[in-house]
Amino acid sequence: MEKIAITRAGYDRLDAEMKHLKSVERPTIITAIAEARELGDLKENAEYHSAREKQGFIEGRIKELEAITGRADIIDVSKLSGSIKFGATVAIVDEDTDEEKTYQIVGEPEANIEAGLLNIKSPIARALIGKEEGDSVEVRTPGGVRGYEILSVAFL
Repeated sequence: MEKIAITRAGYDRLDAEMKHLKSVERPTIITAIAEARELGDLKENAEYHSAREKQGFIEGRIKELEAITGRADIIDVSKLSGSIKFGATVAIVDEDTDEEKTYQIVGEPEANIEAGLLNIKSPIARALIGKEEGDSVEVRTPGGVRGYEILSVAFL
């Protein structure tokens, strides 16, 4: 089985989500299904069907999280240094708009662009890997080619 690179913080978030689903969401939905069954005919019982659908989602997410955490290769980012690689926190500036952004390059399961967690497989991350502070990179995006200058690299 292929290991999945993940930061300690990312692993902890996924593990907390899995524990919440198992200890809070799963028992709640089981109770909701039992209450909906008591309402009678299941064929026309919208509450029952809604609860079963939610149960399916919860169970699927639990299985997904178990697979990820079971194959996780937790990387201690604080022990890394040098050029940009997995775990690096990178500040960049768009050379056209002067808009500054800061991203941490993380594994696919923990990526969340709104939170500044950039998937290592994304075009921007692939362009940044191996570069250093002060370098410029060109990134092919769906909106065209963008140029970025690397302002800083840190391993926090």
